[in-house]
Amino acid sequence: MTRQERLRRAYFHEEMDRPAVYTRTGYPADDPTYDKIRALFQEHGELKVGWNGHQFESRPTIRHYTEPYSDDFERRVMILETPKGELRSTRLESLHGQPGLDETYFVKNQADAEKYLSLPLPEWSPVDRSGFDAAVKLMGDAGIVDVSLGSNPGGAVAALCGSDHFAIMSMDCRDVLHALLERHMQITLTSLKRLLAAGIGPYFSIQGQEYIVPPLHGPKDFYDFNVQYDKPIMDVIHEAGGRVHVHCHASIGKVIQGFVDEGVDVLHPFEAPPMGDITARDAKAVARGKMTLEGNIQIARMYEAKPREIAEEVAALIEDTFDDRRGLIVSATASPYIRGLGEKAYPMYKAMVETVLNWRG
Repeated sequence: MTRQERLRRAYFHEEMDRPAVYTRTGYPADDPTYDKIRALFQEHGELKVGWNGHQFESRPTIRHYTEPYSDDFERRVMILETPKGELRSTRLESLHGQPGLDETYFVKNQADAEKYLSLPLPEWSPVDRSGFDAAVKLMGDAGIVDVSLGSNPGGAVAALCGSDHFAIMSMDCRDVLHALLERHMQITLTSLKRLLAAGIGPYFSIQGQEYIVPPLHGPKDFYDFNVQYDKPIMDVIHEAGGRVHVHCHASIGKVIQGFVDEGVDVLHPFEAPPMGDITARDAKAVARGKMTLEGNIQIARMYEAKPREIAEEVAALIEDTFDDRRGLIVSATASPYIRGLGEKAYPMYKAMVETVLNWRG
């Protein structure tokens, strides 16, 4: 079975010869300590390469400038002009190569939301599939090309508001949140239908559901703000014969059925305590025959554990979720991320890959 076929079967919930094995690829930039891990997966792992599905969609013009903040950060001020007035957001950008931090957001209340809703809808340029075809050809039998649809409606609106403002608005002015969600859903559907009409697919990804999960939001919000607006997108993909991958951290135990209900085909990750609240065995009980699980070795373990311990965790994961020989892509819960420690993590990644390759069910 080729690596491409193995992933196809995983996405389509068909029987596999063994689990797939994969790593997300958000490596620290320009860090050669991760070269051995890259080579390991290039030779033995099931591969995915992302392709931007929103690239033919225009974006609002945002002006920006920077101003001093501290010895470690500068403030980036972003200005979005709308027909009903100006919106501003700010972000703290590190002066020393560290992660930045969103400080304020474009939409802080109902008045801001109404300004944002006054923006004209995007314009779309003709879909040029030459880049997609080149990516598929380059991938060959090693894996698949994943067409990214970006944030789901819930995630996009939550990011526009910030988690605190979104939570407050979900109590004070829920109707305007629904208007924002409807707008984003329609934009995503338009982009998606244009891609499908051009023959692009069948593998798609969308993310952002993790903004609206426990403990900040309960199951009702998850269904109102995620499932309600995701399902029409998933339905269009499925009607075209495609499949959908979702990335969602946090405690999903109370809402995992929602992922199945909205039509997710592959879910990454599904974290046990203390990072999450669901075991692999319990996740499989909900997902069985309907949704493939991708994960689920905690990323910190790749830097802290011993190879033997990782091999044992992978073996237990396979035992708990692959008894039907379907629906498992073994992976860490996130990309390798600690700068300069790729050599330290390599033995753990090697143990993960070898345990999968040597599995005999």
